[in-house]
Amino acid sequence: MKWTGRFTDYNLHSFQKDLISGIIVGIIAIPLGMAFAIAAGVKPEYGIYTTIIAGIIISLFGGSKFQIGGPTGAFIPILFAIVLQHGYENLLLAGLMAGIILVLMGVFKLGVLIKFIPRPVIVGFTSGIAVIIFSGQIANLLGLSDIPKHENFLPNMREIIMHMDAVNLYSILIAFICLISIFISTKLFPKIPSSLVGLLVSSIVAALFFSGQVATIGSAYGAIPSQLPQLQMPVITMERVLTMLQPAIIIALLGGIESLLSAVVADGMTGSRHNSNRELIGQGVANIVTPLFGGIPATGAIARTATNIRTGAVSPMSGIIHGVVVLLILMLFAPYASAIPLASMAPILMIVAWNMSERKTFAHVLKTKTSDSLILVVTFLLTVFTNITIAVQVGLVLAIIIFVKRMADVMQVDKVELEEDLPHVVQSNNTNNDHISQHRVNASPTELYPDIGVYTVKGPLFFGAANMFEQSMIDLLQTEPKVLLLRMKKVPFMDTTGEYNVANLIKRVQSYGCIVLIAGIQPQPLDVIKRTGLIKTIGEQHLFARTDDAIQYAKGKLGYNNENT
Repeated sequence: MKWTGRFTDYNLHSFQKDLISGIIVGIIAIPLGMAFAIAAGVKPEYGIYTTIIAGIIISLFGGSKFQIGGPTGAFIPILFAIVLQHGYENLLLAGLMAGIILVLMGVFKLGVLIKFIPRPVIVGFTSGIAVIIFSGQIANLLGLSDIPKHENFLPNMREIIMHMDAVNLYSILIAFICLISIFISTKLFPKIPSSLVGLLVSSIVAALFFSGQVATIGSAYGAIPSQLPQLQMPVITMERVLTMLQPAIIIALLGGIESLLSAVVADGMTGSRHNSNRELIGQGVANIVTPLFGGIPATGAIARTATNIRTGAVSPMSGIIHGVVVLLILMLFAPYASAIPLASMAPILMIVAWNMSERKTFAHVLKTKTSDSLILVVTFLLTVFTNITIAVQVGLVLAIIIFVKRMADVMQVDKVELEEDLPHVVQSNNTNNDHISQHRVNASPTELYPDIGVYTVKGPLFFGAANMFEQSMIDLLQTEPKVLLLRMKKVPFMDTTGEYNVANLIKRVQSYGCIVLIAGIQPQPLDVIKRTGLIKTIGEQHLFARTDDAIQYAKGKLGYNNENT
């Protein structure tokens, strides 16, 4: 596999950042791995084995620079049902088969399907996960131990309310110390990871002054095992393969969706771009190897991936380090890690949830008051109150239904006018792209106006074509014109995903001093850029009804003499 771009310009400073991130994520991953394993109906050490092996392999072979792999909460209902119906040994076989399916999905390039998930679904899903992460730490912050755990949000909130009389003030104090340490560290020592400072300070205070008064990783989940994983081969027979085929397909599909959505979230937080097909292959290899050591199925973990990014990771090395850290703790430092208060973990994960909530983007889509807003809210609510599988499925179905209605509403047949908007402009570069064709001001072969780039955009700018639009424009804008004119007369429709990509393009070209002009924009796209505020970024004075007027304005801005025409 190609490693191009994953370690570009990597140096000692980069390794130091990855080391710190890997340590923090590794420490956080230990209780999560054990808890997910217990909830799935298997021994806690199997969650640790999964964290180590799958975490390292996914970082080595996956398609995202920042992805942290391991056991996740999304798998719990499925794995628990498999264990109850078929037993732990068959769970291992199902995990191995799911890994093979994921590899085949990557080989046949099915990872690109994630690009067809609309942005409101991604934002709604991510914001819902943030709420689940945040609310899931309330019990630890309040020191509520031994309360029943449920799959859904409301039952868990009900348990917290019913057990409020058991609030541990020492736990609240430890959590407060951790939170204050994080804020002070951020202000005074910005180069030191504040999460690590908060964890260390609060743990030391708890050990010195409140020993035995607050719940720790060890008291809540049992002692962390100190044995290395033992190699074991699942028994494979045709009968067992056929029996576990359907569960394996479910694991593969859910694992593929969650890992790719996690990678998309990572892209949004970092501005990077993952390789969907390589990510599926990496996930598949991890799920093939992990069952050989007794591990349960794994996928990309959104919370740990977000923590990895927020603590400064710059490459897949942080994910590898996170697995090595868990292995070292397993072998050497289990007693010390077991002493970390759960109350110290709570504010760290709550801050992570707050940072990954995409609250600004959520509000941005919500204020448009369009059908995209409905998709966003429905996906968000279903993620919080049901589960992510239902949320994504319903969000996609709703988006498809609304898209079909939109296309039916905007579909029209226009009479071809004989008079062209731009009589002095001819096509000089015909590309194979159906959405974009480049035009130049034509007077002679020497191109009298090389600083003016004129582009005609054709077709609706919606979630299926928006990425193509942005990437095609970036590919074509190699000359960095001083004025960019977008002819949008033939764009009948734009959604918030299309607006997002147009906004990214405009900010990119404006960063090097380029003036953006728009000619002939239709009422619906104009309404969208007004609702989102993009029109202020462009400037209302840069919108023109006709291309001729925009060309004259551009020539005036650049100081071209009219005699040159």
